[in-house]
Amino acid sequence: MRNTRIVEMLEVTEAAALAAARWMGKGDKHSADRAAVEAMREAFDILEISGEIVIGEGERDEAPMLYIGEKVGGGGEPIDIAVDPLEGTNLTAYGQPNSLAVLAFGPKGTLLNAPDTYMWKIATGPAAAGAVHIDATPTENVRNVAKALNRPVEDIVVCVLDRDRHADLIAEVRQTGARIRLISDGDVFGAVATSIEGTGIHLYMGAGGAPEGVLAAAAMKCIGGTFMGRFGFRNDEERARAEKMARCDIDGVLDMDCLVNTDEAAFIATGVTDGEMLRGVKYFGQGARTHSVAMDGKTGTVRFIETVYRTGAERFWVRMD
Repeated sequence: MRNTRIVEMLEVTEAAALAAARWMGKGDKHSADRAAVEAMREAFDILEISGEIVIGEGERDEAPMLYIGEKVGGGGEPIDIAVDPLEGTNLTAYGQPNSLAVLAFGPKGTLLNAPDTYMWKIATGPAAAGAVHIDATPTENVRNVAKALNRPVEDIVVCVLDRDRHADLIAEVRQTGARIRLISDGDVFGAVATSIEGTGIHLYMGAGGAPEGVLAAAAMKCIGGTFMGRFGFRNDEERARAEKMARCDIDGVLDMDCLVNTDEAAFIATGVTDGEMLRGVKYFGQGARTHSVAMDGKTGTVRFIETVYRTGAERFWVRMD
């Protein structure tokens, strides 16, 4: 049953990626996002689940589909669902790398309903899982990761969102001698990439959206890495929302057990555009090909899955561990 549920959820991210990829390079991020949202919702509604969106496209009045609190599915197992139907709308619109369709799910009541505010974040893979802390300085974290990986600091690559708020962080990281991979969007990718062999990213730091932090924490919990966060409230309204839904200290360190309070979460992402972690959707004359990653916290498995959709025929799967 567990494997069946993961495959069903994989179909959801594939549907979103296939719809969004039709807008790749067209310069219209809103249409790309809308296509992903609509396709994901339709895919959810045929599943035998009683799902609740705890991380979604916004509040009910702000998002017509996949809003926070929306119920999805045709009835069945109660689960929490966190979604980002198109992580990196600009990346898709302008044909840039690492745009993804993403979701995480777990038993009812296990995923934090994070407010739409900033979260300062740090993430690294399993090999350096105990070496970092959100309250340590960037210099300390870079050096500790280098030591844990038995590499010189100059070999360490730190992923950071390219934002003005990160000017001091970027300067300090460069002072250590480490290298920086700046990304314009998509900080779920930035965090998760630290745990995927071959991406060349060893550490993620900086401030991004709190909802995306829950998605990243789910992936890191599945794969055995480390994710920590700390809210960066911009106003009293955001703080009040966090207080209303909190199950841990909103002024303290947000560890993975706070953000994802289960060992049975799963994280699934399908590439929309090509990137270091996943290849993007490829259309051909009689169908399309997708590339996804599925992480299962219960079994500790990480699977890379290639799916070929053929027009008018059943699809078939190629699985790569």
